[in-house]
Amino acid sequence: MLDESIIQLFDLNGKAALVTGGAGGIGKAIALRLAGAGADVVVADIDPESASGVAEEIVSKGRKALVIEADVSSVASARDLAAKTVKALGRLDILVNNVGIYPPSPVLDVTEEMWDNVLDTNLRGLFFCAQAAAQQMIAMQHGGRIINIASLEALHPTLALSHYDASKGGVLMTTKALALELAPHGILVNCVAPGIIRTPGLERLLGILIPTGAPFEETAEMFLPRVPIGRIGTPDDVANVVLFLASPAAGYMTGSLVLVDGGYLLS
Repeated sequence: MLDESIIQLFDLNGKAALVTGGAGGIGKAIALRLAGAGADVVVADIDPESASGVAEEIVSKGRKALVIEADVSSVASARDLAAKTVKALGRLDILVNNVGIYPPSPVLDVTEEMWDNVLDTNLRGLFFCAQAAAQQMIAMQHGGRIINIASLEALHPTLALSHYDASKGGVLMTTKALALELAPHGILVNCVAPGIIRTPGLERLLGILIPTGAPFEETAEMFLPRVPIGRIGTPDDVANVVLFLASPAAGYMTGSLVLVDGGYLLS
């Protein structure tokens, strides 16, 4: 029989989570995984129709779910999310800053508008979501978890993604700064860096960067020699690590970066 104490390590019953960019891909997998562990979940996304489908799946698991249409590149929108979560669910214990955009462009072609859009969404929005969530957690005096989704680009640049690379490098250092200041309040802040994960976004990106017209599986095989595990990652691979960081099992971790890359950076 499985030890009850092991089950409790990953039990999120009674917790409320907010997941940005939760309508699809990695965000959807995270929202469903947290709900599966017992959390009620707010799914925040710029696409409320797709987010509603995720919320329906969460409700089917016996948990509460709410959809909030949000564009976190707007500071006001980002700040409102935490308050709206508390109003709907009565508390906020877990924030997952997942939303991110990555329109490819060579360095010499990046415009001011493009730069601002990427940094406003990926870094500024993340910071103000985290700030507002921390304020709510501190007011309720129960601590909490903030989990920021970065990328391998926080550590290793990619051609035609300089603006994205800059934003994700900023996510890594923002995570460390938040962790340092919020630890006395019982708020643990960690960062997850996914590698090559099959998502609709990656499929679109590869279609632009490597316009062969080949199916995703064929294009993705080009990367496999650099992945020691020998396969492309899935959104669930990332969601599993987020669940760990959100759970009591990660109670002595803060300011950490967890790579979910199949060993890509080793090659």
